Amino acid sequence: MSSSPSLEILVREAEAFSVWNGPPFSNGQPTLKLERVSCSNTKFSVDGSKLMAMKSDGIISIYDSTTLREVRSFNIANVTAAELSPCGTYLQTFQKPTTPQEKNVSLWKIETGDLAHNHYQKSITKTTWPSIRFCPDESSACRLATNEVQFFDPKDFSKGITSRIRVPGVAAFELSKTPASHVAVFVPESKGSPGSAQIFGCGEDSQSQPIARRSFFRCSSAQFSWNHGTTGLLVVVQSDVDKTNQSYYGETKLHYLTIDGTHEGLVPLRKEGPVHDVQWSFSGSEFAVVYGFMPACVTIFDKKCKPLMEIGEGPYNTLRWNPKGRVLCVAGFGNLPGDMAFWDVVNKKQLGSNKAEWSVTSEWSPDGRYFLTASTAPRRQMDNGMKIFNYDGKRYFKKMFEKLYQAEWKPESADRFSEISELIKSVESLKLEEGKSQGQGSAQKKAIASNPIAQKPAAYRPPHAKQAAAVQAKLLGVSSEEGEMSKNALKNKKKREKKKAAAAAASGANNA
Repeated sequence: MSSSPSLEILVREAEAFSVWNGPPFSNGQPTLKLERVSCSNTKFSVDGSKLMAMKSDGIISIYDSTTLREVRSFNIANVTAAELSPCGTYLQTFQKPTTPQEKNVSLWKIETGDLAHNHYQKSITKTTWPSIRFCPDESSACRLATNEVQFFDPKDFSKGITSRIRVPGVAAFELSKTPASHVAVFVPESKGSPGSAQIFGCGEDSQSQPIARRSFFRCSSAQFSWNHGTTGLLVVVQSDVDKTNQSYYGETKLHYLTIDGTHEGLVPLRKEGPVHDVQWSFSGSEFAVVYGFMPACVTIFDKKCKPLMEIGEGPYNTLRWNPKGRVLCVAGFGNLPGDMAFWDVVNKKQLGSNKAEWSVTSEWSPDGRYFLTASTAPRRQMDNGMKIFNYDGKRYFKKMFEKLYQAEWKPESADRFSEISELIKSVESLKLEEGKSQGQGSAQKKAIASNPIAQKPAAYRPPHAKQAAAVQAKLLGVSSEEGEMSKNALKNKKKREKKKAAAAAASGANNA
């Protein structure tokens, strides 16, 4: 596809970041698109249109990702966290509060630099930041408050709260992907009452009832995963304590809910143990799960929760779907050795495998041709570096750093690139043609240089047996190695042969 954009890589080292031109590299090495810029943190917007860089003294710079020119700069005192909205329209910041009622969460409009909204929040965690959540196309926005989820108009925050959903005890929520028509909430168990995951329609009144609900005991936290198309929701429920005492890390269960009510229950996993990872494909029509005690199992299910494919068992805990949805990388990172297997899910065959030890982050390139892994600080304080692999697992590039904090692709829509199936077919046909040409050109060579017969490995001989063989060799004049003779034994053999030949000649003469 001629209009396909070029790939780019964001690399952040100890005190600065730079942007590289992505593969394919000329002469095997990347070139710089943006020289080193001092910063403490960087982040692309989800659509890749903007790049945010947090610098010293509370300065936050916003760059246009196409030109890499600074389009806006904010100076915010005591800022500790910042986040771009998915389309790069807003910048959300969190400041350390100095008074209990200070509005320390601010939403800034990047185009004008004006303040669009602010409110108070005591602290932030992984589940509560960013405070205001947007769907991918920014058509909906909401935030978690005490016992409710509040909704805003993303085009005009001056309207304030446009609607709210009352959920007593709600601790976490997740807005669905495009279309942003639903929101999932989690209520942990309390005072003997079971916890629950519930699905509500967005924009409804505060007294609305959930369209789907799943209750469970022994749950302290939950992770939501919506599919593309907003038809199904996967919920990984975790408890801090495993009552079976089989796992130190607690107990996990995987539940599946649909918005039409056709399925509300556990995903049928065939092996006991924790759920390590679960990922929807980009089409939203199937999801993969890696689960169970090591070696873990990997299974792919359809939207009706029926198994489609069993990949098998191995030292795996990570799943990464190719943006085109055809290739799945199954890997074992973190405290595992780093094994990776690349599977063509359509044809149900393995394309290749490799290893990426000590990897902290991993992701596919937007075009689905390359897979990037990085060993980064502060998780790892040594052996920092990045590797790029082809879609079939062959290593394409490697570079080590003294300190590497971030390495990631610039986001792009996968629709802007050609299908990877075309690449797989072309590569397979090329391999087939090469194999045929090599077979025709070297038929005679193969006939002459046949494969050598593999020799049977020698049996194990203990040390005392070797010593006995050495003594025997000295006494009898034979070598300790079977099938070989010492120099003395060979000389004696020749003498005996000469004597036999002389005796035969003498007896022949006498007979004559």
